[in-house]
Amino acid sequence: MKRLLLIPALLFALVTLAQEPIDTEAIEKIKKEGLEYSQVEQIAFELIDKAGPRLSNSAGYERAAQYAINQLTEWGLENAQKEAWGEFGRGWEMNKSYIAMTKPYYLPLIAVPKAWTGSTDGPVSGKVQFIEINSEEDFEQYRGKLKGAIVAFKPRGDQSPTFKADAKRYTEEELDEMTEPRVESSGWTPEQIAAWRKRRAFSETLNTFLTEEGVGLIIKGVRGRHGTLFTTSPQGYNTDTPIGVAELEMAPEHANLMARLVENGVEVEVEGEVKTTFNEDDLQGYNVIAEIPGTDKKLNDEVVMLGGHLDSWHSATGATDNGAGCIVMMEAVRILQAAGLQPKRTIRIALWGGEEQGIYGSRGYVKNHFGDSETMDLKPEHEKISAYYNIDNGTGRIRGIYLQGNEAVGPIFTEWFKSFEDIMENTTITARNTGGTDHLGFDAVGIPGFQFIQDPIEYSTRSHHTNMDTYERLVIEDLQQIATIVAGFVYNTAMRDEMLPREELETAETE
Repeated sequence: MKRLLLIPALLFALVTLAQEPIDTEAIEKIKKEGLEYSQVEQIAFELIDKAGPRLSNSAGYERAAQYAINQLTEWGLENAQKEAWGEFGRGWEMNKSYIAMTKPYYLPLIAVPKAWTGSTDGPVSGKVQFIEINSEEDFEQYRGKLKGAIVAFKPRGDQSPTFKADAKRYTEEELDEMTEPRVESSGWTPEQIAAWRKRRAFSETLNTFLTEEGVGLIIKGVRGRHGTLFTTSPQGYNTDTPIGVAELEMAPEHANLMARLVENGVEVEVEGEVKTTFNEDDLQGYNVIAEIPGTDKKLNDEVVMLGGHLDSWHSATGATDNGAGCIVMMEAVRILQAAGLQPKRTIRIALWGGEEQGIYGSRGYVKNHFGDSETMDLKPEHEKISAYYNIDNGTGRIRGIYLQGNEAVGPIFTEWFKSFEDIMENTTITARNTGGTDHLGFDAVGIPGFQFIQDPIEYSTRSHHTNMDTYERLVIEDLQQIATIVAGFVYNTAMRDEMLPREELETAETE
């Protein structure tokens, strides 16, 4: 585990001001290139519209990876390649998805296949049967009665009208609150965690029951509003997970419509078809890696990294989660190249795979290159990486940065942000941690890893893991601002005389 070295903030500031020269000419070149000659829109088109959905180990992921490799090479980066991080599992593709209500009237329905679901036995049609199963005791009332049936589950949650805009930017008060200390916790009690695990285990048991009963199609109303539906994350990529019944996740408004009709004695029929394919030819998971080599013979074996996850969900084109992160990181290295800057340290970009299933790509990379977070068995490369910068909170512009408890870098980042005050409304620096994405693997082994604070825009309400995460959800001007600031931070890190300060790392005891 880590222990924070507590040094007075004033001392931090004095040391920083004495040792933190900034190449203002280089920063101005970065700003000019990033804001006046941006290629964000072109990169976005290639990664989002042209490559399409990028589910891990899918054809879309491969298209995006090959585009990134070719483009990074064209810009002059070296060693652009796919690098395996370990075994992920089988690939999966949607080949066809269609469903409509045909009785009591015709209505196209909003639904997408659940990731790694199986296929229907050709086109299916018939009466919809809503079922309610909350425990294994409920199986008996349905046993032997569901062969070939189209079964449906009502959605949970609130679908009532909303009276405020989906998109938002942080207020000054909200940003100020982020700088206040807080007790770090998962937010879940042990009882809540146990209940979640119980629900997840029961979901697997339920799927097994429905498969054994020979159900023809599962329709599951899921969380969402206004035609937006949120996808879920099953374990179907594991090769030992049986391929179950075809399952469609449906917008709650349409699932509720059918449920209300049935509950009021109106018979509901649908027709539909789901075709999917699985690929087990290559079970490895891959990241995309490329470098701008360092020019200083004493420092060029040291590395500064930046990245975002390339994989997305399949129900849309993954624009904000996390096409945005990959777009701005590719644009950041393009800016550095186009500006003709020559960093002392090597700058390495990484576009990660398998993030959506468990942050696998970045954790695998860290384990392969830097060390094992469980045993704290560290590799020689661990001493050679200065920092990792991550973007994975959507399209919103940068408003500051999370320090992950590493308060020693606070004064340094304060100085760096000053160069971008003309394109930043706030420069909030908080010692707080933030989670759920790829900087965590670096932080776990004591490498300074950072996620920037970004405006939420529509991330949690409209685009995160939804069927509406499309190009239209991007704010191009915000992406230009992000890429420019990230390029500046990466360049400053590469040019420092010393690597960024680290928290002290306590090596775990091993048996």
